[in-house]
Amino acid sequence: MRLTKFTDVALRVLMRLAVAESGDPPTTREVAATMQVPYTHAAKVVARLQHLGLIEARRGRGGGLSLTGTGRTASIGGIVRELEGPGDVVECEGATPCPLRSACRLRGALRQAEEAFYASLDPITIEELVASPTGPVLISLSSVRPAPG
Repeated sequence: MRLTKFTDVALRVLMRLAVAESGDPPTTREVAATMQVPYTHAAKVVARLQHLGLIEARRGRGGGLSLTGTGRTASIGGIVRELEGPGDVVECEGATPCPLRSACRLRGALRQAEEAFYASLDPITIEELVASPTGPVLISLSSVRPAPG
């Protein structure tokens, strides 16, 4: 199974916000620069994470992004399930339907494997992902501010 780039960026944004220093929350542009993703992509991710209640975004002077309590303790498995959405690992009913679809056991086996993947992520939280050595690396990366633009 492979996660979409959107989910990858979302998890990295959440991790970055989990180590944000109090007082001066990072902007979407700063987080995008730190995580080395295009600003437009980061902005879409931020909007979705805000909609899910995982982050807060404030505009204007003193604004920026912050992780909510829910975001801090949310299950990684739950976040990934939500961002990836429903769907099968393989496409059995596409433009050219698989001739085995009526008697195939592969689809069920892959669905079971996918659920095992998510279940292995369920007990992990964002806070746990930013424990050492990850947290200190994120903090060092975030100390570099992008040029205004």
